[in-house]
Amino acid sequence: MAYGLRPVKRADGMPYAGAVTNYLIDPAGEATNLFNGQLVTLGSDGYIALATGDGSDATTNNLGGSSIGAVGVFVGCSYTNDQGQTVHSQYYPSGALNGVAYVVDDPNVLFEADLDGAASQTMIGNNAYLAAVQSTSTGSTTTGNSTSALDQSTVAATTAAFKIVELRPTTGANAVLVKINSDYHHMTRNTGV
Repeated sequence: MAYGLRPVKRADGMPYAGAVTNYLIDPAGEATNLFNGQLVTLGSDGYIALATGDGSDATTNNLGGSSIGAVGVFVGCSYTNDQGQTVHSQYYPSGALNGVAYVVDDPNVLFEADLDGAASQTMIGNNAYLAAVQSTSTGSTTTGNSTSALDQSTVAATTAAFKIVELRPTTGANAVLVKINSDYHHMTRNTGV
């Protein structure tokens, strides 16, 4: 089952130690759910929002939905609920107030992801992109996890958002380890918001 992106380790061989950066979500409420494992981008208002591109090209379908790129992967948040209490959660429900997103924004982190078809050794070193554009419904409000997957049928040497660096057969037949390519990551692009 697809689960978005899970941080596993760094590209330099060091373990991923759980580091995240806190980014504000629009205090008045974001219009979409954000699920653990989804890619997020930085809007021109300076707040975190769901990345709406599929990563199939570095311009109109960049992970940020434009040439901005993704800031990183959403892995949880805090927000104020209807009773005025601060809630820490694996996902952000649309419209919640005073949200703070926890984002893995290190461009050197490798993520485990699920392809929507079988992985093979010939995919190592090739690129892939999301099987579908992320939306407010590409996740589970029960588990808080993303249900995004990578498109297995388009894995190729052509430009795309994710570089496949390893197969993960112990996790599942479709599991791979990927790195966000530099043209698709906001921290490694020279384009501003």
